[in-house]
Amino acid sequence: MNKTGLAGKVRQVIGAVVDVQFGEHLPAILNALETSNVGNRLVLEVAQHLGENTVRCIAMDSTEGLVRGQDVYDTGAPITVPVGPGMLGRIINVIGEPVDEAGPVDGIEMRSIHQPAPTYVEQSTEAQILVTGIKVLDLLAPYARGGKIGLFGGAGVGKTVLIQELINNVAKAHGGFSVFAGVGERTREGNDLYHEFIE
Repeated sequence: MNKTGLAGKVRQVIGAVVDVQFGEHLPAILNALETSNVGNRLVLEVAQHLGENTVRCIAMDSTEGLVRGQDVYDTGAPITVPVGPGMLGRIINVIGEPVDEAGPVDGIEMRSIHQPAPTYVEQSTEAQILVTGIKVLDLLAPYARGGKIGLFGGAGVGKTVLIQELINNVAKAHGGFSVFAGVGERTREGNDLYHEFIE
């Protein structure tokens, strides 16, 4: 564990929310805290300062087995994840650890998950359409380049197939990179997507 000398104790655990009590100094908001949970490393992210000496944190993994009075250490920095060309085709968890059984990620720059937004000068002001290569989408529901769009549909209607086509077409037509972020059951979908692209 990376420690800054600030040590605290778990005071309350409510699902993924963990309150940690410190002495005189509190860790900064968005700092990563580390503790051991049933022999495994558990990372907490400071979300709030409560009163004089308590911080409210969000756990980045299961808190099952975490007990009050357990030691917690401030890392002195936010959660960092690996970035760079070596990350292409890799699967990582929320704290940047590889979970694809392809070994450690070496020689990669680590960056905080909290980055400043680009300035208005850096952003394009002209509205452009992203040509997806899927004709029905480009005609009936064109996607704005650089924007966000929701993809809604029931089970088995082809959302994942559409995502696969978008990833494939964007890579071929625009030379871009795609990032799939799965939450909850979507992690299974990401696993299926990964194995399909390998084949």
